[in-house]
Amino acid sequence: MASKRLATTATAALLSTLGTVGTVACSASNGESVPASSPARPDASVVSPLKPVASASDIATGREAAPGAPGIGDSDFPTDGNGGYDVGHYGLKLGYDPASKHLSGVARISARATQNLASFNLDLSGFTVKRVTVDGRPAKFARAGTELGVTPAASIPNAKAFTVEVAYAGEPEPVRGSSNLGTYGFIPTKDGAFVTCQPNGAKTWFPGNDHPSDKASYDFEITVPAGLTALANGELVGAPKTTGGRTTFQWRESHPMASYLATMTLGRFEMLQGTTPGGLKNVAAVDPRFRGSLRKLYDVSGRVTDYWSTVFGPYPFSSTGGVVDDFPAGYALENQTKPMYGGFAPDDAIIAHELAHQWFGDSLSITRWRDLWLNEGFATYAEWLWSEHEGQATAEQLFRRHYSAGADDPIWSYAPGKARPDDLFNNSVYTRGGMTLHALRQRIGDTAFFMLLKEWNAAHKYGSVTTPEFVAMAEKISGKELDPLFDAWLFTAKKPTTW
Repeated sequence: MASKRLATTATAALLSTLGTVGTVACSASNGESVPASSPARPDASVVSPLKPVASASDIATGREAAPGAPGIGDSDFPTDGNGGYDVGHYGLKLGYDPASKHLSGVARISARATQNLASFNLDLSGFTVKRVTVDGRPAKFARAGTELGVTPAASIPNAKAFTVEVAYAGEPEPVRGSSNLGTYGFIPTKDGAFVTCQPNGAKTWFPGNDHPSDKASYDFEITVPAGLTALANGELVGAPKTTGGRTTFQWRESHPMASYLATMTLGRFEMLQGTTPGGLKNVAAVDPRFRGSLRKLYDVSGRVTDYWSTVFGPYPFSSTGGVVDDFPAGYALENQTKPMYGGFAPDDAIIAHELAHQWFGDSLSITRWRDLWLNEGFATYAEWLWSEHEGQATAEQLFRRHYSAGADDPIWSYAPGKARPDDLFNNSVYTRGGMTLHALRQRIGDTAFFMLLKEWNAAHKYGSVTTPEFVAMAEKISGKELDPLFDAWLFTAKKPTTW
């Protein structure tokens, strides 16, 4: 997340020192609530998933169906995501009333089984679940913590497509993380909601497979009191419709997206809509408190997006822009197509950071959280490249200034190549991650380095990536043995001396 916890503050101070600019996320469409039982324990009719009926496919293959794993397989976040299926699309019908803080929704999830599937989990925190169906048939369900266990009427054969529908309602509760995670997820505000979900806060407002390695397309139908604006990822589908004092907005993100990048931020906003100088759709929105920053947000977002398209390769999505809300989050998040700035007007460096994430983090998502430097180190280095492009401090100057930190500086004791789950957004993941890229640039030269950035994006567009894959591509393009460089910069808890 860009400047997650304003990790770029150190860069900001550095840029200021060097003379640069700035400082351095059913109801049907009427939003009516869904009556349901207590979220603490299921209805008597859904007390516990029953053993499913074996499908003809299971019998024919001799393989009995089994439950999907309760986690997707990320050892650092073992309960995040789920096994046994892959989501292709989320259709979310959501209604929210800021006065009562009540959210009601129907989530329609299109997925494909990756095993003979007897039952499976969805991630969902809080809420009362009224109904679950699988392929239109009632399914048994049960709650355990943030897991919603679903047992379909018949098991699902491996590779078969299926659709899950969940009707739910309640008052969303954000995640109040420890250490530098802060507060994230669905956060109620005075006039709406600020929704930024990194790393695992999507489950605070819709059921799903809440891990970045399972990406999907999204349709949002969001109904709010008339006079408010609901913003989500992608592009608006048709004009908002108002009836009975409520307005419905439909947004569509047709490109694959990690769940933590999804948003339904809403409230009172002033907006500018148009295109970047290069012709890409551009949408900027700000809370009235920040109306003075609207034009800058719009203009800088457009210029940055167009420039990154020349450095990193074609922009991977259909629109760009940003949103400034009045919730004092103290951080920004790279929500896909609509970076979110929480309670501050962003400067050029932070905008450059967040929009670089549209390539590094959004189009190319990490397979496991330990590789977070592939998001944050790249976006931090993008800040340096933007400074260089604008005729301010060069990437070399910024690298040298950071490298001048003494050997006992905390940045050297945290090896950023394995981000720690209890300190995920440590400054080392950002700054030392960015320094790793500059060390690589020095080692292989500008021609190979900038070719690598474009090839990395082209080869993995809309996919998931790991550090070993990046090292392998860097070695292939440069023709150099690079393990010592990456070991020193990413995986050794001391100040590197060679690059």
